[in-house]
Amino acid sequence: MSGAEQPLHCCLSHAFSAAASEDPGGIAVVHASGGAAVSAELRRRIAAGAGFSAGVDRFCDERARSRSPPLYPGDRCFTYSDVSRAVDRLSSRLCNILDGGDDPDLIKPSGKSYHSGDEATYTFKPGATQLLESGDVYVPKVIGIYTPPSVEYIVSVLSVLRCGEAFLSIDPMWPKERMLSIVSRSNVELIIASKSSFGISHGRQTDWIVESGSCPVMLLSMEESTTEISRYGNIVWPCAREKRRLFCYLIYTSGSTGKPKGVCGTEEGLLNRFSWMQRLYPLHGKEILLFKTSISFVDHLQEFIASILCACTLVVPPLDKLKHNALVVADFLEAYHISRLIAVPSLMKAIIPAMLSRQNTRVPHWLELLVLSGEEFSVSLWKELTRLLPKTIILNLYGSTEVAGDCTYFDCKRLPMILEAEKLSNVPIGLPISNCEVVLVGEDDELNHGVIYVGGVCLSSGYMSDSSADHLDFVELPHNSSLYCSDEEHQRLLFIRTGDFAKQLASGDFVFLGRKDHTVKINGQRIALGEIESMLRGHEAVLDAAVICHKGPEELVQLAAFLLLNEKKRPSEVSRSIRHWMVEKLPYAMVPYHFIFLESFPRTSSGKVDYEFLSASVVMHSKDNIDTDSSSNVMEVIKKVVILLLQLMRVIILGLA
Repeated sequence: MSGAEQPLHCCLSHAFSAAASEDPGGIAVVHASGGAAVSAELRRRIAAGAGFSAGVDRFCDERARSRSPPLYPGDRCFTYSDVSRAVDRLSSRLCNILDGGDDPDLIKPSGKSYHSGDEATYTFKPGATQLLESGDVYVPKVIGIYTPPSVEYIVSVLSVLRCGEAFLSIDPMWPKERMLSIVSRSNVELIIASKSSFGISHGRQTDWIVESGSCPVMLLSMEESTTEISRYGNIVWPCAREKRRLFCYLIYTSGSTGKPKGVCGTEEGLLNRFSWMQRLYPLHGKEILLFKTSISFVDHLQEFIASILCACTLVVPPLDKLKHNALVVADFLEAYHISRLIAVPSLMKAIIPAMLSRQNTRVPHWLELLVLSGEEFSVSLWKELTRLLPKTIILNLYGSTEVAGDCTYFDCKRLPMILEAEKLSNVPIGLPISNCEVVLVGEDDELNHGVIYVGGVCLSSGYMSDSSADHLDFVELPHNSSLYCSDEEHQRLLFIRTGDFAKQLASGDFVFLGRKDHTVKINGQRIALGEIESMLRGHEAVLDAAVICHKGPEELVQLAAFLLLNEKKRPSEVSRSIRHWMVEKLPYAMVPYHFIFLESFPRTSSGKVDYEFLSASVVMHSKDNIDTDSSSNVMEVIKKVVILLLQLMRVIILGLA
């Protein structure tokens, strides 16, 4: 399935320039330090049992009536004029440095060579390789940006784009070893770092970069950038260059080889995603958005790009507040009257109690659009959110770093109608966005089940990775796909093999079933472990679930479910009820053999459940924290054997007759 529409803008730089010129005095970014203080007061009162203070409630309401966005003592605002001047200034400095000029705030390593470590190589998709050979495109220089979500980060991204180069997001939360490895392998020309943000001086926080000898560091100050005049000559707009850059950003994601791989994302992909959203769910310039996603995830790009390209206001919480407690997101939604939010389902599930605890919460009134992505979105969570946010549009998006973040969407207003015809535990991921094509490649000629393949404008140009790594995920449409046809031109279209497994409903909507490597076969029956997890999450006692497949005694394949229980539940009280509940819901082969109860799940560096660690820990947990309900299992086996024998006897009797 696919959609085709023309993008609204020629390049991101022109789009921002147009938005900034429309309302130069409008507030573009708010560093919400003051709101963080209000948040701390709210949480202190709630923890003390005082609930949502009437005084704080009146204070927030007065702020909302007096100005938009609501501002608090300690907040710092930057207008579109401030951001535009800072981009002009930084773009000028970048072009000067890249052309061999000097800069007073450029810190050079002492060594002669700025690059060290493993030599990086690009693995571009075939079409991109042909364009390179023809001379129609060029490989941009990579500029690292080492700063948390802030106005400095936004200015840095816009400046790199304006210069026609590509930016690499370097998350300050990464371990230094990971940062150095990625900088070294990415052939980074220089790194932009801020002198200060949120009123805090960063001092010598970039010394480790300089000492490593990786590359020079350029320091950015918003105070200087908004007062000094650009001294470099006119910069050619990216869309007006003779050659088009092959990619405009580099974001690292976990690789199958165990080493991170850099995805070369395109400007066309970002513009297409923005333009699609703007056509269906437009921003009008009066909305207030929240920038809270880590810069190591591709979702953060649309989180701020949509705001600045539509002259909206972007509220940025201090990183340290989110780092220590992500639940403060609920406080910022309340204090700043956020109208559009991008989040993962697990975050929304976590902050629901915080919103319900406030009798006078205004979140349902202000939150117009909630975009969920990155995880499976259960129907039970949708019901909770619908009750809490009855007027909010809720979208479920699906995608990955390789497809500019998102490639399918589902508007939950259609869900009641879908549920009348389909029994689902998860909300569908929906239909392709504009200029994207999504097909399923199945086994045994199954056209409505299979691995998700994605094609279209959203595709990245390729990867930056070690030369020894094999990342050839770009393929032509396989013969056993749902859209394969004899047309030679269509056959040559490139698709990316996502490794995600899905099914397609009669409505055309796709339903995510989990990773292909999270789908197993037991006794010849294919089982999507994600489906079992979703079913377990529907039990009243289960907070979250992770299911793995492992080999037990005598090499028998078994399923094990790791469960997090609600606070008031104990494993000894619910283990048998969960098993019997599952037997009624799923085929016997899909009922886990082991139920293991944990206080929390182990996580990978990207925040996902570490299934590899769970698989290795099954034996460790088997002695004191595991329920196999062996008697129940034996009885079920005996029951099945008796049924089979009775059926066989019936066949023999019929044959004799």
